Amino acid sequence: MATETTEQAQAGYLQIGEAAERSQLTQRTLRYYEEKGLLNPPTRMDGGFRLYSPEDMERIARIRQFKDLLGVSLAEIKELLDADDVRLQIRAEWRRDADAVEKAEKLRRSREVTAQQIALIDLKMANMAAMRATHGEV
Repeated sequence: MATETTEQAQAGYLQIGEAAERSQLTQRTLRYYEEKGLLNPPTRMDGGFRLYSPEDMERIARIRQFKDLLGVSLAEIKELLDADDVRLQIRAEWRRDADAVEKAEKLRRSREVTAQQIALIDLKMANMAAMRATHGEV
């Protein structure tokens, strides 16, 4: 785990209190998300204080979006985020000069993880539609 100087900490990084406030979560929730693997262990200052990067804050916003809009469990959120991570890794490893077999495999893997995400979202939407039909409109 890397440590940062105060100067680096001021370059867009937030300490846990400010990160919690901006994300409208508690510090305990952020630590729990880290414990459950939803967030990567944050960078730490020399004194051991957690520092959240702009990328960490985007991931926290994505977690909230999944939780608030889709009502998915933390395990499902982890699955969705893991799929995002796979696609980001594929994108980072993409080489224009790669052979067709390598490119086809990367595209197949990317489609696979995207299809898994869509299937989970479709299931949630179907469950919401069924609940609405069962309870009728007010």
